[in-house]
Amino acid sequence: MALSMTSCSIRMFRHGGVRSMSTQLSKINSASTNNLTGERRFYHKGSDNAGYQRSVQNGALLLAGAIIGSYGIYRYSQAGAESSMPTVQAKAVKTRVYTASEVAEHKTPDKGIWVSYKDGVYDITDFVKIHPGGSKIMLGAGGAIDPFWNLYAVHQTPEVLEMLEEYRIGDLSKRDQKSHKNANDPFGNEPYRFPVFRVNSAKPFNAEPPLEVLTDSFITPNEMFYVRNHLPVPEVDPETFRLEIVIGPKSIKYSLEDLKKFQWSTVTTTIQCAGNRREEMSNYKPVKGLSWGASAIGTAKWTGPRLRDLLMTSGLNPNHPSLKHIQFDGLDCDISNSCYGASIPAKNALNHDNDVIVAVKMNGKDIPRDHGYPVRIIVPGVVGARNVKWAHRIVASDKESDSHWQQKDYKHFNPSTTYETADYSKVQSIQELPVTSAITWPQTNSKVEPSEDNMVEVQGYAWSGGGRDIIRVDVTSDGGKTWKEADLMKNPEKDDSSQTWPWTLWKVEMPVKIGQKIQFACKAVDSSYNQQPETIKPIWNLRGFLSNAWHRIAVDIVEEVD
Repeated sequence: MALSMTSCSIRMFRHGGVRSMSTQLSKINSASTNNLTGERRFYHKGSDNAGYQRSVQNGALLLAGAIIGSYGIYRYSQAGAESSMPTVQAKAVKTRVYTASEVAEHKTPDKGIWVSYKDGVYDITDFVKIHPGGSKIMLGAGGAIDPFWNLYAVHQTPEVLEMLEEYRIGDLSKRDQKSHKNANDPFGNEPYRFPVFRVNSAKPFNAEPPLEVLTDSFITPNEMFYVRNHLPVPEVDPETFRLEIVIGPKSIKYSLEDLKKFQWSTVTTTIQCAGNRREEMSNYKPVKGLSWGASAIGTAKWTGPRLRDLLMTSGLNPNHPSLKHIQFDGLDCDISNSCYGASIPAKNALNHDNDVIVAVKMNGKDIPRDHGYPVRIIVPGVVGARNVKWAHRIVASDKESDSHWQQKDYKHFNPSTTYETADYSKVQSIQELPVTSAITWPQTNSKVEPSEDNMVEVQGYAWSGGGRDIIRVDVTSDGGKTWKEADLMKNPEKDDSSQTWPWTLWKVEMPVKIGQKIQFACKAVDSSYNQQPETIKPIWNLRGFLSNAWHRIAVDIVEEVD
């Protein structure tokens, strides 16, 4: 393997110390970023690339891929001091097997910092001390870096992968490489999840990715997509699976092979939990529900036949007077065989421009078990609760689904309604979601070092339901007295969508002063000129749904980050 660039780095490290090594790693990583996709190049303005370089440092260069690749250069330099061999040699030692729990014990400098990747375990303790990119390296500490490598695939080169093997200290146990069964536990057959998630509930599993990496890619990788489960994850045999379409007394069942005979569409859409940002609402006044941060949202490409085509082929009369709703039943059930279900208005399901699909692919791959394998109903612009996972039955009906989650949950009440006075039967089910936005970087309560011209880069996402586009994102650092308009990035790729279903990413540079403690806040405006409310107070509700007030973070502006 040619290591000319690596050898140069090694020489600089030997003779110039940590500072020279860090400088050289930054140059190497900067060269790698030339291959980044449009979402990163979007932020490069004209010939002034200072902001872009800071974006790279605070974003893509903080990746686990770059981390391990750079760490490989460092460790290879150490190996070079002991041997004159010009190529990496496999270590002729007996491989030790580690469990995920053992890896998890090593996530601090005093105990050592370990990570796993696929079937291997790696010790990156020494490199963390000289890593030039910042704190994101610690997101993978004690866990798997696979989701980071999948997020930043530009660093997955044969050279980096080969160097990575030099830093291997053992194998990850096969038991921890796959999900394992426990017949006595209804949650004993859950799929494997990367430990990078912030877990809000273990059983059923509900978790969100770190906010600071959420917008590092326009498309959320499958492994990083938030998980909202209500019941145990079912294990479905694709050979025997059938999707049933019920229209009056008529029932037709389709196998996965049958679904392939339909014309497929790919729709890129953002899916958001109704409880996204509930944590902020709960901080104002306690609410009932999982304490979601601002990462219960994600964007993916979903592929499959259109729901309308399936229904019409199955004999549906779209003009039948009793046709009011389309119900969806999932295969996720409790011990009493009560299963998850939901419904949407028939007029929305049958409107071709609403792009409702019966998805069998997520980002070009089979849908992961946590996200609905083998079939998920995708209803763009609508609350995640109606995007039913593990769908196995679709029913044309004159009424809404009888499911608990349609009748007794996912409804919004006014701020004065209490648990005692709440009447779910009189409240409309949540469908389309309101406009929202959030700051994903910098991290709240962090210390931030400004640029030479005293600017701090702020970035985040904005989204509105119903296919409404985001036309503006405003950011303030003085409580709303003055605002600065952010640069927007839309979906960089074309698909079969009829409307604007995915989020908009944004970025802006804000002026600051050393020594300040600043609160940044953002608000978005959609194409119908809906804007976010300033505070939680007028939108508070007992279930903590639709939390979309201005998103705020506090940071300390310091001369140099330690």
